[in-house]
Amino acid sequence: MENKYLTRKEAAIYLTSTLGLPTSHKTLAKLATTGGGPEYQHFGSRRVVYTFESLIAWANSKLSKPILNSSQQI
Repeated sequence: MENKYLTRKEAAIYLTSTLGLPTSHKTLAKLATTGGGPEYQHFGSRRVVYTFESLIAWANSKLSKPILNSSQQI
């Protein structure tokens, strides 16, 4: 983890490639306006940046509890 902050495109690549959770930068942009996405900050007046911690916390909040078999209730 070289940079502390990631751009929206870098955040999508991190979620997809590193965490194995396919997410596009367009989805992150939509969630930033509609709600339900990871926490982000503005750098300057327009640049949106994410932290690794916020991306991991958001991804974990979207995962279900572990399931032992397909007949188990979610």
